[in-house]
Amino acid sequence: MTHASGGSDGIESRLKEERKFVPSAEFCDHARVRSHAEYLSLYQQSLESPEEFWREQTCDLVFRTPPTSFLEWKLPKAKFFGGATLNITESCLDRHLTTANRTRAAIVWEGEPGDTRTITYFELHREVVRLAAGLASLGVGAGDRVAIYMGMVPETAVAMLACARLGATHSVIFGGFSSDALRDRINDCGAKLLLTQDGAWRRGSVVPLKSMADTAIAQTPSIEKVVVLRRIGEGQAPVTLEEGRDIWWHDLMAEGAAGITAEHRKLAASPPAFDAEHPLFVLYTSGSTGKPKGVLHTTAGYLAGVHVTSKYVFDLRDGDLYWCTADVGWVTGHSYAVYGPLSCGASCFMYEGAPNFPDPGRFWQLIERHGVTILYTAPTAIRAFIRWGDEWPNKHNLSSLRLLGSVGEPINPEAWTWYHRVVGGNRCPIVDTWWQTETGSIMLTTLPGACYSKPGSTGLPFFGVDIAVVKDRGEPCGANEGGKLVIRRPWPSMARTLYNDDERYFSAYWKQLEGVYFTGDGARKDQDGYFWVVGRIDDVLNVAGHRIGTAEIESALVSHPQVAEAAAVGRPDDLKGQALVVFVTLKQGQKSDAETKANLAKHIEKEIGKFARPDEIRFADALPKTRSGKIMRRLLKEVAAGATEAKGDTSTLEDLSVLAKLRTSDEE
Repeated sequence: MTHASGGSDGIESRLKEERKFVPSAEFCDHARVRSHAEYLSLYQQSLESPEEFWREQTCDLVFRTPPTSFLEWKLPKAKFFGGATLNITESCLDRHLTTANRTRAAIVWEGEPGDTRTITYFELHREVVRLAAGLASLGVGAGDRVAIYMGMVPETAVAMLACARLGATHSVIFGGFSSDALRDRINDCGAKLLLTQDGAWRRGSVVPLKSMADTAIAQTPSIEKVVVLRRIGEGQAPVTLEEGRDIWWHDLMAEGAAGITAEHRKLAASPPAFDAEHPLFVLYTSGSTGKPKGVLHTTAGYLAGVHVTSKYVFDLRDGDLYWCTADVGWVTGHSYAVYGPLSCGASCFMYEGAPNFPDPGRFWQLIERHGVTILYTAPTAIRAFIRWGDEWPNKHNLSSLRLLGSVGEPINPEAWTWYHRVVGGNRCPIVDTWWQTETGSIMLTTLPGACYSKPGSTGLPFFGVDIAVVKDRGEPCGANEGGKLVIRRPWPSMARTLYNDDERYFSAYWKQLEGVYFTGDGARKDQDGYFWVVGRIDDVLNVAGHRIGTAEIESALVSHPQVAEAAAVGRPDDLKGQALVVFVTLKQGQKSDAETKANLAKHIEKEIGKFARPDEIRFADALPKTRSGKIMRRLLKEVAAGATEAKGDTSTLEDLSVLAKLRTSDEE
């Protein structure tokens, strides 16, 4: 990598990030897109001739009936690839069986205790067909909803693909959710069948998924059958099977299993094709208030989006072992651990456990042992790695890595440069990515062989994405002017609605700014056309007339040598309108005292300005996070304002005790 100068200003911020990281000539020579000019040419084609662009880019996917039209659009309803029929699993599995991919590893898996499995495309196809036949024998068919409540085991991907093969809409519910959260999601989508497992390993302990599922389905009248995978074993995860309802996974998959007829096997082996707009999955995201939102994605447009982004953003090549660390319970796991890479014929690494068990070197040990070449993880994880210390990655040979990725929330420049230097050895391009559950696939990034990166910037629009930063009434913002991030035309992988709630979908995403999709995020676009997403629009504060992006405050704090992680929020203030409160987690061995508070306040003044000096600095052992690792700033706002209990949906919160500690912490 080489450096060049550049610059960007924040929302009323003098914090500057002037570095540009250019991919090496060697990387560019072998990349799918090798120059900025080539990127611009493809991007222009994707906007000016979208039908031609998407036809060319999806020509390797399997359509039983080719599309007769590209887009039907009547705000807020979109239909892509009109007239087309397909079975998505044929693009992810069957088409690879007649190529060299047949014997290539589809999934390389390691469990938390250290057990390993490698599953080829041939073997994965066989498992999916067997499970699809079993599900068909249980009455699952096209249009039914199936809930999946499992850990990070290969069978979870098998379950998703088997549902899709039958045309059943799957709803994966993260295995860390409570019984209540599972119950509510099953009831909202009306799932007919539940796939679960006896238990899952997490930091050396067993999460008893089946017993938690039993509690939930006592109040889910739509569930008719439950299929249980034996992962842990009777000794550590005892299971009670309810006769007539519960079935062991291995019994359902056995040759000659009772109830599975030749017709069921024929259906699974030669599955039907479905309309391009057939519902593929419902995935629930948290609402700030009220019930979670069931985001509905359909088949052809979603497949097109994840296929093309996987191919170009991760520059997938023969010989890669690609690791997306996200759980399949989140959209990142759907798009970039299952459907996207498998549609490209990639070899995917999957790991069951936590990054710091049995010690903080686990990820680096896995990369070295398996020869992982591409790592796609979250800024939250990266900041945790920084806090645990350089000695953990430095113990391992990470030379197999050739590309790094970031996803989930804006990444601080300090974390970006650490990731580049310590993990990537100053040689691996980093693709920071911005997208959402609702967008289905990556919207903003830098293609690794074509575009330089700026630490903290999420880069340029992906192909087909017409994205802009606008003011409150929709007028375009100038360079480096903060505003609202919107998407101005429909794109193939966009969510079609919220399950059984069209009105909520329209009001949440399409009503605030006429005719455009409002992402809910604040952003700015710099003089080079690079986007800087500063977080949820609610996280842009107005303090005494100054608009301050909390992401910029947090970046300034994390750049301080004592700080591991930080979150900035506003609380109501009679004089200023909003007062700035920051929650800080220090690196190991640092003192949480008055002197440190004073030093941090001075540091923010120096990096940003006196107007950004916090009204309050609070130290925290940990910050409240979702189970996917995002800081729940909404809850921190409540703590800062003195609330004694959480409001709204907290089902995605990983550890409720973190909130209790913050409320009772002794303030100096």
